[in-house]
Amino acid sequence: MPVDPSSLHLPTQPGVYLFKTAAGRVLYVGKATHLKDRVRSYFAKNPDRAMIPTLVTKADQVDCIVTGTPGEALILERQLIREHKPRYNSLLKDDKSYPFIALSTHKYPRILYTRHPPKDAKRWGPFPEAKAAKTVIKLLRRFFGIRDERDNLPFGYIESPDTDDYAERIRAVQSVLDGDAIILIKNLQKEMDEHSKNLRYEAAARSRDLIAAVQQTLAQQVIHSRFYHDCDAVGFANQGDLGTAVLLSTENGIVVGQVQYPLVHRGDVSESVCRVLSEHYAQRKPPKTVLVPAPIGEWMESWLSERRGTKVEVRNPQRGELTKLRKMADANAEAQLMRNQLKESGSLEQRAADDGARLLNMDQLNHIVCFDMAQLQGEERVGASVCLRNGRPDKKAYRTYTVKDASMDDVRMMRHVVERWLKRQKEWPDLLLIDGGLVHLNEIYNLLSTQGLSEVVSLAALAKREETIHRMGLDDLVLDRRGRVLVFARDEAHRFVNNFHRKRRGRKGLADPLEAVDGLGAKRLQALLRHFGGRRGIEHASPEDLAAVEGIGPALAERIWQEIH
Repeated sequence: MPVDPSSLHLPTQPGVYLFKTAAGRVLYVGKATHLKDRVRSYFAKNPDRAMIPTLVTKADQVDCIVTGTPGEALILERQLIREHKPRYNSLLKDDKSYPFIALSTHKYPRILYTRHPPKDAKRWGPFPEAKAAKTVIKLLRRFFGIRDERDNLPFGYIESPDTDDYAERIRAVQSVLDGDAIILIKNLQKEMDEHSKNLRYEAAARSRDLIAAVQQTLAQQVIHSRFYHDCDAVGFANQGDLGTAVLLSTENGIVVGQVQYPLVHRGDVSESVCRVLSEHYAQRKPPKTVLVPAPIGEWMESWLSERRGTKVEVRNPQRGELTKLRKMADANAEAQLMRNQLKESGSLEQRAADDGARLLNMDQLNHIVCFDMAQLQGEERVGASVCLRNGRPDKKAYRTYTVKDASMDDVRMMRHVVERWLKRQKEWPDLLLIDGGLVHLNEIYNLLSTQGLSEVVSLAALAKREETIHRMGLDDLVLDRRGRVLVFARDEAHRFVNNFHRKRRGRKGLADPLEAVDGLGAKRLQALLRHFGGRRGIEHASPEDLAAVEGIGPALAERIWQEIH
């Protein structure tokens, strides 16, 4: 379906816009100082280019990436064109590239101005203002004596026979190029003051212009930085319970794209971010570094590391180059939130329900009932069901159950609870969802069959690991972003049954002080009790013994030991 310009709701900041098909293929990439006005011009009655009517007709959506400055948009546009090779962009036959500043790997490194930096060189850029980059190189040669010509050993503009401190000067240059230009700017300011004192105003003005060139050049590092190696940045914005998360992805130090996730925000930024991370990386390999807007639990960091196969560093940077990337992600989240708020295609929750229906190949998914169970070493065996209508919780339909028969395992407990629920139903949901795997699915399907309901009620089981949906007679599905309503239903059932379970234990004096330990949930506590044979065994265990239990790492083991002792 052709793009409807009235539904775009683009921001007014500078950035890059992408015309895409419904399948996600990029047709055109452009840059803009004012995104809203620039994209609006494509829908004018008399377009200035012949290809525009065809482009607008074939595109199904317009995405955007907000940048801090038009210069950053220029660099990002060039990178995205090379990444996606859009059909309607110019072929760029001249293959013009932006310059870099690089340091070679020689014993006495050279400083280079180049459009094609050597693969093994340390590099900074690209810089849209070539003149400013050349100026910075000249200043670095002058103040630090870094050689430029191949045979110019060991210095550039500094005349000195001493080479002992060359490595130290190289480190100082690296620090300047990384953004710490205080030394360089102070020297220039000192020169400017000296010129002014001696009434050499033209010379003072040149020093002033040099300071501006340094500041301009070093400010152009948001889109490209050597610090962005195998790194994703998460931005987050919300208004009320409407939230949006954006993941900016980088490759080889360059921002290459973004993915946005609309979501229902329940007040906890960390919880919302964790939900998005679990969706995003369910079918992707996480990068080495993930930048987040708020600290997240160790369990999520461990899950990301498990998905990658090596350690994943989760950071909430407060300063430096990575902070710039994180703030850029936040700016894009704000822009996308605004767009989502203005869309007229229905509520966020309903769109999530519609996405889930398309994922499961169902006519609709407007009524979901989800079950989960909880127990602690056979004590206080309880279950609960939650209900979602049009993607939103219908808390009047929430139910709790106590299991009083001899059922001790989760499967038989689940059957007992679902059987009680079936007896009271006057209408059937679009989907009956259970928290569990294939064993749970088979048990509940047999129950429905015995009551003649297997063809009346659609049934699915959602396993936590890998977020996999199991259905009778159908292939398993690993959820992507379209399955967020199913994940939300499962998580809501889990939260509801655990709250009920804690209240029951509290009334009977069964509450365990270990429940106050951050990261120690009901299942990990059960694992500890099974491993050590009870509370006394846990009390006598060392941190090393605790860490040896599946799911308990060294950090959590230390917190448990501290709580006990």
